[in-house]
Amino acid sequence: KGQKTNVIVYAGDGGTADIGIQALSGALERGEDFLYICYDNEAYGNTGMQRSGATPLGAITTTTPNGKRVVKKDLDRIIEAHNLPYQATACASYPADIYNKVKKALSIPGPKFLHILAPCPPGWKTPSEKTVEVGKLAVKSGLWVLWEKEYDKLTISAPSRAAMARPIPVTDYLKMQGRFKKVDEKLAAEIQANVDKNLRKIAAEVKISEETA
Repeated sequence: KGQKTNVIVYAGDGGTADIGIQALSGALERGEDFLYICYDNEAYGNTGMQRSGATPLGAITTTTPNGKRVVKKDLDRIIEAHNLPYQATACASYPADIYNKVKKALSIPGPKFLHILAPCPPGWKTPSEKTVEVGKLAVKSGLWVLWEKEYDKLTISAPSRAAMARPIPVTDYLKMQGRFKKVDEKLAAEIQANVDKNLRKIAAEVKISEETA
């Protein structure tokens, strides 16, 4: 009818990073006016916590009983290659941040993408009452960075600005979850090195964004 309406797609990490990425990429490339929200619990949660492309290194799932041996797919940089008007990350432990980013995304025409880390007590083998804390530890360790990007302008969200200045050890995050119980010191060091490398990469991207603004 020619009326403005908000179209929102809501899907998990498996349906986004793996089995649905072809259709998603096509819609982004065509410039469809919609907001795609990926809730990422880092496995195929609806069918029993099988490993997905978004499952992190070392995590136990029903199909990786000894822990996954490859790193998590970098979905955000795959999406970033489509040069969207708006893209952001969020975490369920910071609901106000999610609200503000959804509100902002819906005010911008064109394709938008929001990637939300969603801690999963049964899949991550954590007590339900620790769900918010686990999500915050992901952010505080720098393993999950909160940011938003409008075309080439990258902005780090407040919780992650503090975390990037002084991140806590990744082991504080890993040891709370039964899915990482088979991660030894060597693998934990590799995971920490990957986090450190990513934080340096993001810091460099922010610097370039500020210089070209």
